[in-house]
Amino acid sequence: MSIAIRPYHPSDLYSLYQICLKTADSGQDGSHLYRDPELIGAIFAAPYAVAEPDLCLIVTVDEVPSGYILGTRDSAAFGAWAELNWFSHLRRRYPLPAEGDDSFDAAAIRSIHEGYSPEPQLASYPAHLHIDLLPAAQGQGWGRRLIEQFLARLRELGVRGVHLGVGKANSGAVQFYSRVGFQRVLEADTWIGYGRFL
Repeated sequence: MSIAIRPYHPSDLYSLYQICLKTADSGQDGSHLYRDPELIGAIFAAPYAVAEPDLCLIVTVDEVPSGYILGTRDSAAFGAWAELNWFSHLRRRYPLPAEGDDSFDAAAIRSIHEGYSPEPQLASYPAHLHIDLLPAAQGQGWGRRLIEQFLARLRELGVRGVHLGVGKANSGAVQFYSRVGFQRVLEADTWIGYGRFL
């Protein structure tokens, strides 16, 4: 088995959607949670690769995309870009669900209609990232390598800090972020915000 990290290519976009879905249940396969398999990737993966492909890295296992790290160097600027170029289009595809709909799809669609806005408590860390690995690429140090390469790129760009959010139920990820130098900055009902200065 051959595992490697390489830059993102536009032909990887479909794989980003798949990887995002297959890690959407606190790091486990979330395919059973969503009726629309593209929905979660349309929020947490694809817009970053489209907006800032230079900040997207792919882990391949035997040449097959099996993980990624992606994000933005400036969360506020990304929010403005996403509102104009991404969410405004998705809202036409995904109208607001009925008020009583408590499905995972409905929650995701409501977040599309709310749009992206940076969390004020994380403003000292202007960049943010998302990282997901399929089982074939887990437990071998590739997540740490992705973080290291991503942070090195942010430093090249003169970014002063980066943040991320993780669901409290994802205990493996919570432990991982502490091990790679991120500090808890905020704690919400269901998720934790981590930050790291560069």
